[in-house]
Amino acid sequence: MPVGILALGYKALAPLCQLFLIKARSFLMRPDILFSLSSPVTTLSGVGPRIAKQIAKAAGEHVVDLCWHRPSSLIDRRFSPKIAEAPDGAVATITLSVDAHLPPHNRRLPYRVRCSDETGILDLVFFHAHPDYLMKVLPEGETRIVSGRVEYFRDEVQMTHPDHIATIEERDSLETVEALYPLSAGLTQKTIGKAVKAAL
Repeated sequence: MPVGILALGYKALAPLCQLFLIKARSFLMRPDILFSLSSPVTTLSGVGPRIAKQIAKAAGEHVVDLCWHRPSSLIDRRFSPKIAEAPDGAVATITLSVDAHLPPHNRRLPYRVRCSDETGILDLVFFHAHPDYLMKVLPEGETRIVSGRVEYFRDEVQMTHPDHIATIEERDSLETVEALYPLSAGLTQKTIGKAVKAAL
């Protein structure tokens, strides 16, 4: 130890030691939330290394970056009309019955799922579809809620690639105002939305 410091004596060093202890104690008593905010996004449920790389390009590598990742726009999904009342181009959340799956004879054509309510028929349209998955989420004879943009094609009502497909029990989670976030390649709104909710 340098002679100059020894010359100060223990009494002179006491305030410095006390200050050091206060600083150390304040660091150790830091709220857990501050530690979690500085953690990598991979600590969030459902975020693995691949998704973490996509999130890092869009928002950042840490949980706190997701907290500051502001939405670029909002989508209002509270409009819940009957099929016959849904205007062309409107974003709507519609309760319907799944009537039949209509797979195409040509792979270049879309896969259709015919649905209906008491006012009319609506086709859900999927390009590059995975039939097994669609049969699972849209079982024939069941009631489902879909949310997306309504389109009129050759006087028929359709919805191409619905943004959401849910059961009756999940209605409240759909009929809301949804935030849309800036994305990076390969990252979907569903994935970034879940990650932001987990971070908050």
